Amino acid sequence: MPKPRTSTGEKNLISKRLIKLREKHNMSQRLLAYQLQLNVITRIETNKRYVTDVELKALSEIFHVSYDYLIDGKEDEI
Repeated sequence: MPKPRTSTGEKNLISKRLIKLREKHNMSQRLLAYQLQLNVITRIETNKRYVTDVELKALSEIFHVSYDYLIDGKEDEI
């Protein structure tokens, strides 16, 4: 069974906002990966990887933003 994608074929909904948040916080991919204890930030930001619910929760806590902001980009940062 194929994994779901967005209507435009993307593998995750947060790649563009993740780049923006990471740059706003002057954070490298390496530092963010270290904080997440993952080595996949590049793949998320380049839309080559799905994002798990656990990763989404960690990102929302690191950047102090809501899930809605990460997924839809509609809500202001909290």
